[in-house]
Amino acid sequence: MCRGKTSVYPLGNGFRSFYNELEEKKKYDKAMPGKDITMYDMHPYLVQIENVIEQGKYKNTWESLSGYQVPDWYRKAKFGIFIHWGVYSVPAFGSEWYSRNMYIQGSKEYEHHISTYGRHTEFGYQDFIPMFTAKHFDPEAWADLFQRAGARYVVPVAEHHDGFQMYRSNISHWNAYEMGPHKDVLGEVSRACQKRGMMTGASSHRAEHWFFMGHGKDFESDIKEPMSRGDFYWPAMPEPDHQDLYSTPKPSEEYLQDWLVRTCEIIDRYRPRILYFDWWIQHSSFKPFLKKLAAYYYNRAEEWGEKVVITYKHDAFLFGTAVPDVERGQFADVKPYFWQTDTAVALNSWCYTENNRFRAAEDILCDLVDIVSKNGCLLLNIGPKADGTISEEDQKVLLNIGEWLHTNGEAIFETKVWRKYGEGPTKIEEGQFTDSIKKNFTSQDFRFTTAGGYLYAIALKCSKDGNYCIQSLAEQDASRKANFHGIIQNVEVLGYKEKLDWSRDEAGLLIHTGITSERPIVFKIKID
Repeated sequence: MCRGKTSVYPLGNGFRSFYNELEEKKKYDKAMPGKDITMYDMHPYLVQIENVIEQGKYKNTWESLSGYQVPDWYRKAKFGIFIHWGVYSVPAFGSEWYSRNMYIQGSKEYEHHISTYGRHTEFGYQDFIPMFTAKHFDPEAWADLFQRAGARYVVPVAEHHDGFQMYRSNISHWNAYEMGPHKDVLGEVSRACQKRGMMTGASSHRAEHWFFMGHGKDFESDIKEPMSRGDFYWPAMPEPDHQDLYSTPKPSEEYLQDWLVRTCEIIDRYRPRILYFDWWIQHSSFKPFLKKLAAYYYNRAEEWGEKVVITYKHDAFLFGTAVPDVERGQFADVKPYFWQTDTAVALNSWCYTENNRFRAAEDILCDLVDIVSKNGCLLLNIGPKADGTISEEDQKVLLNIGEWLHTNGEAIFETKVWRKYGEGPTKIEEGQFTDSIKKNFTSQDFRFTTAGGYLYAIALKCSKDGNYCIQSLAEQDASRKANFHGIIQNVEVLGYKEKLDWSRDEAGLLIHTGITSERPIVFKIKID
């Protein structure tokens, strides 16, 4: 899928002088927590962004960006791995929002922080950085695991709300290459995954940093004024109503430019094939910058000769200019447009914590099948431990999924939707944050996909007596309204050698098999 590319891509020539200048500055400005940091000049990069847009196919208007087409590689991939790993993995308490919540007086994170690490004036969030050594981080082992899990693309978090970059940056010193692990995490994971044929991307949650550390100003802590753009905690503004798209104080021009430049640096240094954004880019102040970002990214991809993807939540981007994403949820019915679900192996957190509640692989597989049947794909998150190892629970789930995909992947990868997504009594709760609702599927619940002249009917629950009836394939008079009038030549079950007993009548396609399984069963149906 990556045409044998095994390295992270270099910057374009137009940026070399800019980055060389910054490298020279950094020789005289070795940043460590608590020391002054030279503020970088954004102007050269902003000029370059404007030039790329002016000279490129895509302009920073919704009208121009509406010409975007979802790439085939993404439609075919169906299953990817998301990675939440950062400084928040050190306390491993609560969730990846520890950096915010530890400064909210009365919260469980606030109390835990004081009892474990001391007062916030003595030990702030930035003091976790030297503890984030990642001594067992092995990107090759990670990539092996993701490959065995059946993933076709991998999206590490490049920067979370806490503002710590997990990649080598010429724009900010507060990054994993200069501090903590002293590793270009995004680069190393990308290289390892690309070698194994997986597409790689990057996730930016920088937008929310506008307010993420703001509660630290409510009491005496290490978050205090004066504060400027070079500071780790900057700008630490009051937290808005997240649903108010016009909330104030709105992000400043300086902050929005900083967001744009940071994101474009990721694009130029790593050439991600997919960019994921968290929710707060939907704020009205981001709209002009989203258009510039999309135009820049799509134009850069045209230069590379590649096809790329932006995923977004709610209505941050105009519909049709990028791919919509449903966080921890899915749709109840098939959609005419391609979409993505992002969810996590752990129900309570995106990062590793000592109290993570892990989902069963069987439940995630049913979600994957349901999502793919409805014209979507699944981006499944894992949270490595601070030392760089991946928990046994995460590994077990991924390997279980991979084992199933190894046998049944032809019913998932590179498939298309059928005339209907499925049948059965179990209803899916539509919308975000519904992945904790247990779906009690039955052997009457089927999902359909199609590829290569075959229809795949996937039973989400194994029948106890071995009998199945697929009503959508009932034999009916062609003069009457029906789901299917084709001729069924053969039926087999993937992963098993024994022949099935099957017949067809007005009730449906009747199948009997002695197979038992805790995971979905795939019937491969040859149609003439």
